[in-house]
This record gives sequence, C-alpha cells and structure tokens, in this order.
Amino acid sequence: MNLKTAPEVSSEGDLLDAHQRTITYLRVSVTDRCNLRCVYCMPESGIGLVPMTDILSYEEIRDIVAVGAAMGLHHVRLTGGEPLARKGLVDLVAMISAIPGIEEIALTTNGVSLARHAEPLARAGLRRVNVSLDTLRPERFRRITRVGRLEDVQEGIAAARAAGLLPLKINVVLIPGLNDDEALDFAHSTIDDDWDVRFIELMPFLEGESCSKDVSLAAGFVSNEEVRRRIEERLGPLAPAPAADGHGPAIYYRLSGARGRIGFISPLTEEGFCARCNRLRLTATGKLRPCLLTDKEIDLRAALRSDEGEEGIRRGLMAALETKPDAHHLRDGNRPRKRNMIQIGG
Repeated sequence: MNLKTAPEVSSEGDLLDAHQRTITYLRVSVTDRCNLRCVYCMPESGIGLVPMTDILSYEEIRDIVAVGAAMGLHHVRLTGGEPLARKGLVDLVAMISAIPGIEEIALTTNGVSLARHAEPLARAGLRRVNVSLDTLRPERFRRITRVGRLEDVQEGIAAARAAGLLPLKINVVLIPGLNDDEALDFAHSTIDDDWDVRFIELMPFLEGESCSKDVSLAAGFVSNEEVRRRIEERLGPLAPAPAADGHGPAIYYRLSGARGRIGFISPLTEEGFCARCNRLRLTATGKLRPCLLTDKEIDLRAALRSDEGEEGIRRGLMAALETKPDAHHLRDGNRPRKRNMIQIGG
C-alpha cells in the first residue's frame, strides 16, 4: 500500500510530494502552436487554438518559475506545441537563467527552426536540447509531418551540437506500421553519432478520438522490451550506461564501441516507472498538472492575475504536490479526457 503524507520541504531543502518523491523538475509549455502537422498528433487543418490573451506571458512564466525555484524546482524544460514557434523565446531563457536557484534550462523541439536559434539560446543560458524525430528517411519525414523537411532538422541538430547544447537527445516514438521498421536504424546511428537516442513508448491520449485518418493508433504500441530484443538480436548486446544527468526517466545502454547511447522511456511496461517521477507540468495557459496522464489541474494563471500573487503560486505548487498521484494507472483505464498532448506540453 502506498501511504500518502503531507507534501513538504525537507531539512535538506528538497521538495517532497505526498509519496515522498523528490520533485525538482518543472516542464513549461510556452505555446499550443506548432509548425508541423504530424499525422499521429493532429488533423491536417490543425486544432482549435486558445486566444493569446489566455497564454501566459513570458513575465508570468518567469514569476512562476521564480517561486518554484525558491521552493526547490531547480530544473526547467521548455516545451510546446513547438516552443520555437513562439517569438522571443531567447528572452524567456535569459529571464529564467537569471533566477537564483535555477541550475539548468533545457528545450524540447521538433528541430525545424533550431538552426537559427541554437546559438542565441545557448548564449542566453540554455544548456540542453531534446529533438523529437520519428524517422531518418526524408520522404517518410515529409509524409509524417505533412509540411516538414528532414534537412531542416538535421541542420538544427548540427547547430545545437556546434553551440554546445549537449548531450544531444533524440526522442523517438515508434508506431506499428508507421515507423517501427526504423528501430534498428536509430540504434545503429549511436555507433558513429555522439547523441542519445531515446525510444519512448506511445502513450494513449483522448480515448476514442482519432488524430488523423492517415494513421490508426488502434494497432497499439511497440514495447521497449520488443525494441531492445530487436536491437540485441541484430546489433549485439546492450551494456548499461550511466545517465549524463539524473533528471529524466530514461534508462540508458550502449552498444559495444558506440559513441552515443540508447535510452528507453517505458511508461507502459516498466514496473515502478512512476516511482522515479520528479516533475510537475505547466501548460501554456497556466494550468499546473501534477501528472501528465491525469486531468487534475491547478490554475496558476488565475492566481497570477489576481491579488494572490506569489502566495497564490506557492499554494498552487503545494496543492500539486499533495494531489500528485502515486502512478498514472494507465492499466486501469486512466487517461486524459480533456486535453491532448499538444495542449499539455510534451
């Protein structure tokens, strides 16, 4: 039985949730806009966007992060939608970098616009980049994204490496019949490239709603156990490899003689996956989510835009810690009912 206790700040200054997990990591979505139309994510026409007046300003994001940093949230990741689709992101990175207690700022991006932003972002204080990339084939990339060019992402990856945004991480979601035949190609790429390829199991969102007529998610997902079996069968054994940081959910391995690493993020199949959770999520509209896969939200925007101020943000953060579930309970049929991934922040 998982007994809950009151959330607290420990004697070492750590922020603990009701299940005594140390929470240090805040993922901040800056927009629900995206410059791609991936077939597994949204219809070709896009989705209904919220008015910009409902989106947190950069100053409001800074204020929330500052309160969080004072409480023990030291690692920030900026997400979207596509975060580089919002103008002035370099300014936000500089604002957050100046906050006492912030140890690292990272970014998750599709990489399409990264080439022209990597160096300014690094100068502003960005430290690491994750690039979401589901195929290494140009023609398939165009088909999956509908509007994108793989060459743009490749140029963005090269620019990130040149700017020192390392270790560079490539996030891959394998979907049966869409791109799962590229598992070995991605794994093999780590032999010569000094990047981390992370296979992420596809998580169910908005049950009963289809993202696109071009792809069916009813076929299920590819388990990371299966991915690892394919890799070791064809490319050789995987040896455990230490993580370059302790902030993410991936478990890393390395092929013999490889420069890069292979990571597995297995929310559907790893026993005890949620026991290592160290994060909270802030949507672009200012809703604080204790867990990606629950509809529970705390409205920090309302606190910011009222006379509650810092104290309201602090109460909201403590409420998120108190209501953060022990696990996502996907096997019990739990899943978000109100928002899809792009509206939450990847």
